[in-house]
Amino acid sequence: MTRDAVLSSLIPGLGQLIQRRWKAALLSFAVTLLLLATSLTLGRVSGRAAEVFFFMLLTLPWWVFQVYDAYLGRQEEPTFLGTWWTVWSRGHDIRFLGLLLLISALNDTWIILNNPDYLLPFYCTKPDGIVGFATKAISPALHLAVGYGFMRLRRWALFIYLIYATYGFTNGIVNLTCFGPGRIRNTLLTAIVLSTAYILWRRPVLLKTTT
Repeated sequence: MTRDAVLSSLIPGLGQLIQRRWKAALLSFAVTLLLLATSLTLGRVSGRAAEVFFFMLLTLPWWVFQVYDAYLGRQEEPTFLGTWWTVWSRGHDIRFLGLLLLISALNDTWIILNNPDYLLPFYCTKPDGIVGFATKAISPALHLAVGYGFMRLRRWALFIYLIYATYGFTNGIVNLTCFGPGRIRNTLLTAIVLSTAYILWRRPVLLKTTT
């Protein structure tokens, strides 16, 4: 079913359409279109940070999910039910979060290297020099470690993630009191709260591993 997955990655629902799963094809396309429209609308109303946040939180996961559904090509179960059970039981949702963190690590590294003069707020300070570079490197380093751990469903990844979440949340709250609210800061705080709640809910997937 690799061909069908590729088709659905290009046009959501196309792989299911080739499989003659009409309901799944229509639902894949309609939901993706709705999520994309909502993401673009948020971008115009609240700014690009909200648009990217919504896209990464809902639109992209759904897009990947329907591609995986096309890859499995299940015919016997109700629409998407069997696919969701496979994702849930195998921890693919945690692996997807790991992939997002790895992408974030690469993005953060690119931003740091291309903006060497930018001073990142760090607990109400903006250190420069070696200290400033070190504080900027914390986020991509933790993203890389947690992302790899999540992709491999490692037990230690949960511990490192909680360190990252604690750092990100406390740093964001402290900077909020010093520098005031901002769209990016607010979005990051919201993302940390939501992702932490989800990961704690799904922690058995990581804790059941032996390494």
